Amino acid sequence: MTQTTLIDGTPVFCLRKPEAKMLDHHVEGYLQNGITIGNEDVVFDVGANVGVFGLRAIQKAKNVQVYCFEPIPDIYNVLNRNAKAYGDGRIHTFMMGVSDAAFKASFTYFPNTPALSTLHPEEWDKDPKAFSRAVKGTMKNPPEGMGWMRLIPSFLSGIIAFFLVRGKKQVECSLDTLSSIIKKQNVAKIDLLKIDCEGAEWSVLKGIENEHWPLIKSMVIEVHDIDGRLIKIKELLKEKGFTRLHHEREVGLEDSVMFNLFALR
Repeated sequence: MTQTTLIDGTPVFCLRKPEAKMLDHHVEGYLQNGITIGNEDVVFDVGANVGVFGLRAIQKAKNVQVYCFEPIPDIYNVLNRNAKAYGDGRIHTFMMGVSDAAFKASFTYFPNTPALSTLHPEEWDKDPKAFSRAVKGTMKNPPEGMGWMRLIPSFLSGIIAFFLVRGKKQVECSLDTLSSIIKKQNVAKIDLLKIDCEGAEWSVLKGIENEHWPLIKSMVIEVHDIDGRLIKIKELLKEKGFTRLHHEREVGLEDSVMFNLFALR
């Protein structure tokens, strides 16, 4: 564990300093197309990583409460440290993943790039060059304060990608459904549900029981559009009453299967 400061000087504990700044760059990407955070809002962050989104959420408005879910122990420890140091009692952390059932499963943890840790590593295997293309796209369009990345020759993206996924480990983690968590925590509303869990987004949504869908006001989901998943998720959300749907790729990820999907009632 180490510490860095984000572009505006906000301190944060992290595992990799460049990754923390990259996660912060994604926050503004999520808070677009009608997705906002207001006073007294309740935010659920599924795939919270080290908690950068949660820290930014409580900065956006007064008395925001954030529930953060992160299954990988090494990453969770940093998330919990940030919550205790900077969360002002408003960031609640849970060392668990979210899925369509309660069970234990083996996650693939990438120590060199923790944000890629996943229950579904096979999704990268379907297109072995996909991660290399994502690295190249990020190098061409780096976050603010990381312009030095443009100086790296693009032909090195494959080597960098190889290094980032090297040394992966298998870690057993617990999962539970969103509805089970809502019941256990006596949650009365979810103003924003953010889902970024590296390919497990469909399982997260299937773990929401009919009685709890009306509690959710808005959503932003990173969707890995494999086997028509984006259309499938949009159809599910329409069925559940979300009438304002928009999807887009982030700058630099135009050649990837990843989309941000924004949904409001």
